[in-house]
Amino acid sequence: MKKPATASKQELVRRRNAPLATPTDLKAAATRDITGAMNAILADVFALYLKTKNFHWHMSGPHFRDYHLLLDEQADQIYAMADPIAERIRKLGGSTLRSIGHIARTQRLSDNDAEYVEPLDMLAELREDNKTLVSELREAHDLCDEHRDIASASLIEVWIDETERRTWFLFEASRDGDATGH
Repeated sequence: MKKPATASKQELVRRRNAPLATPTDLKAAATRDITGAMNAILADVFALYLKTKNFHWHMSGPHFRDYHLLLDEQADQIYAMADPIAERIRKLGGSTLRSIGHIARTQRLSDNDAEYVEPLDMLAELREDNKTLVSELREAHDLCDEHRDIASASLIEVWIDETERRTWFLFEASRDGDATGH
């Protein structure tokens, strides 16, 4: 029976001193590509969370209660994505976002700092942001498939389903009630 290779003392010291160097069997390019894509998604998740809460806090009008509760539920679901995304990045040996400024530099979804937004415009904007997030999640899934990162792809599949559900709810909640849905 062959004795397993052991790391040299120098290699062990290097590993111990390497900041945040989580071991993985993925190639360096895979780690770089996947963690880059996941950090961009994480930034968009934080941006979408805050926009959803902003609209939740500033909702008004005759459907206030329904929209207020819908957006609160959706914000909770969006926020729940953040930690698993960040932990997945770390499991792959990458570094995560570190600050609000880092989020702002990385996010692709637009903020909305308007003083007032009509309720149906809020729902429409969030619907489009969720559709954009689904597209980004699909691209990240393709990247994970390319690099055979099954665990990240599996998580992303759940987030795609949840994001599509949010998109659907926002669409239905904003329909004017006619038979065509226009």
